[in-house]
Amino acid sequence: MPLYNKNPEYAARNGGDHAMNPKILMIEDDASICDMTKMNLNMNGFQQVYCASDGREGLALAAKLLPDLILLDVMLPGIDGLTVCRNLKNNPALADVPIIMLTAKGEENDIVLGLEMGADDYITKPYSSKVLAARIAVQLRKKSSRGGATRNIVLGSLSIDLATYSATLDGQTLMLTADEFRTLALLAANPGRVFTRNQIIREVKGDNYSVTARAIDMHVVNLRRKLGDWADHIETIRGVGYRIAGE
Repeated sequence: MPLYNKNPEYAARNGGDHAMNPKILMIEDDASICDMTKMNLNMNGFQQVYCASDGREGLALAAKLLPDLILLDVMLPGIDGLTVCRNLKNNPALADVPIIMLTAKGEENDIVLGLEMGADDYITKPYSSKVLAARIAVQLRKKSSRGGATRNIVLGSLSIDLATYSATLDGQTLMLTADEFRTLALLAANPGRVFTRNQIIREVKGDNYSVTARAIDMHVVNLRRKLGDWADHIETIRGVGYRIAGE
């Protein structure tokens, strides 16, 4: 009997069509592992399983498919799995997608780093197909129980929709650049937390992007101008960085 419940009544209670037939993206450079995992997941009730052979292809396919869950190998050619995990979590449209890291035995540091970067679970190779299917089902249930709430951030009159990359203030759409949106979403998702300029650069632009702290200051200046009176919520922590105060 498949481990994943495809009953329509169950699906209606737990996320509709996506809960009934979730899309799973596997980013794994070993084609034989990917094919075998796909076959085993199909047997366990998961019919929409897609494979990407490296980090770059995985990021592109994730942005296109908007999967319900991602299986991510740590050791990938080109862009490694840890960097892919960080990039996925930095993308507002994918930030709430559960990630299960696939690691070789003994890669304890990679497991810790992966969890710190936002991975939701990990499983070591070689893994049981039934255990993997059970782990996937758990993560999908957790995602359904959140009801997609993590795709939206609401702070008083400010509303941010992470799925559509849009933000409104008092019901009016804010015309933000991509970097301004990411900066606002980062701060608003963590009210009260102080982010250094370097942290904002890393979270918004990635590790390999050359941006000065002054450039971040200019983003914040432009952001405050567009937010009007609400800009008072963005506080400058002298010599450190910025934070948003909740209402």
